[in-house]
Amino acid sequence: MIRLAPIHCPKVWGYEDWIASTHPDGCQKEFEAAAGDYPLLVKIIQADDKLSVQVHPDDETAVQLEGNGARGKTECWYILDAAADGAIIYGLKKNCTTDELKNAIEANTLETKLNKVTVKKGDFAFIPSGSVHAICGGVRLLEVQQNCNITYRLYDWGRPRELHVEKGIASIHHADREPIAPMKDAFSCDYFSLKKLTVRGGYTFLVSRGKNSSADWQLLFIAEGNGEIHTTDSNGNKSEPIAFEKEQIFALAPGEKVTVEGKCEIIRIICPQQA
Repeated sequence: MIRLAPIHCPKVWGYEDWIASTHPDGCQKEFEAAAGDYPLLVKIIQADDKLSVQVHPDDETAVQLEGNGARGKTECWYILDAAADGAIIYGLKKNCTTDELKNAIEANTLETKLNKVTVKKGDFAFIPSGSVHAICGGVRLLEVQQNCNITYRLYDWGRPRELHVEKGIASIHHADREPIAPMKDAFSCDYFSLKKLTVRGGYTFLVSRGKNSSADWQLLFIAEGNGEIHTTDSNGNKSEPIAFEKEQIFALAPGEKVTVEGKCEIIRIICPQQA
């Protein structure tokens, strides 16, 4: 078990804390040494202002546009806190064609084509690769995503940052989106699974062994509350309890039995073979 220290990344709109990462752009060396090239990247995003309107490629498009070895980026958001008017951009309005999208970007009228949704604490949004999206100001969230840092900006609200319109448009998939709603107890897609649990006293689980790869590791995020965590390895060796508090995260090794004690809400983050 490793308690992971965040990598703080200031942004023009707020900041990101990369709380579980082996990505070269922000690598927790202790985690990389233990787990290798972990397939997921987990962040806390504090949006004080609007992020750019953006899109991420899928695996195939990432290779086409960025070369061999590139990964796509499917992600999800769990809203940790939101102002009364907190919102996200969640896809385009229906029947928006590619030509209409290009024209709106050139005319600085893209806002008329965006689907804006108000969010509140506890809501969940799945953002598959190819989705046009953004976070508006007044929102704090947990982001779980593929281990990828490719972002194509389509529109940046007048800020003088580089746009990637052609690559972005080439990455868009016009698919129906699941409605924004309070997070259920579990969510699963091709790249990750999340299990949300409320602990009132104690909770114990086993990090099962899979294919003996980095994907066998699991993550445990403390969404609310506080308590203690300890583990027992496959040889019966018990770790010293570690006190935890809200928004901390732990990397859990394959074969460990994990015990959480306290009053808290936790989210287990699991790669598909371990779901």
